[in-house]
Formats: sequence, C-alpha cells, structure tokens
Amino acid sequence: RIVTEATVKVHVRGKRIIATGEGNGPVNALDSALRLAIGRAYPELDDIDLEDYKVIILNPEKATAAVTRVLIESGDGEKTWGTIGVSENIIEASWQALVDSIEYGLLHKKAQP
Repeated sequence: RIVTEATVKVHVRGKRIIATGEGNGPVNALDSALRLAIGRAYPELDDIDLEDYKVIILNPEKATAAVTRVLIESGDGEKTWGTIGVSENIIEASWQALVDSIEYGLLHKKAQP
C-alpha cells in the first residue's frame, strides 16, 4: 500500500499553521492536511464532505503538458455544491478546487473568520 504525504502552510486567524496529512493519493493527503490545519478553528468543517472528484483534460494533444480541470462536489448534509480548479499542474488545480469547496462550505455554515 502506498501512502502519500502532504504538508500545508496556512494562516488561520492571524496564526501561521503547518500541518501534515496522509492519504491514498495526493489530493486525499492535501485534504487531510488542510483539515488538520484549520479544523480546530473551524469545527463546522466536520460536517463538510468531499463527495466526488473528477479530472478533465482540456487539451489532450499536449499529453503530459495538458491543462486539467478538476471538479469537486462537496456537501454538508443540507446542501451540495461544486467547485473547479484549472491548471497545467493537476495538484494545483486540485488544491484550487479543494480550498474553494471548503471556503464555500464554511461560508454556508456561517463560520466566523
């Protein structure tokens, strides 16, 4: 079994936080690390689940240099929403969509910044 590790550095309520998460792939590890970093400040995050993750190659003729679009669907038991990230770097596109998904979910929960 391969385990992937991701480390994130974020600012939460004026404090710099570094957290490391593990997962079965890079996006799962990023999700785990981000939740570890901000979960204590935002307990509402416990209700937000990543429900679907899709990657679409926008220009397949570019092969490994192609631009990817990542679609993430998330929900909190009351509402479902989708977010998008686009980049030549699939990890960056995934990060964009993941962060937007969590930010939207926290705003929906009316979490205080």
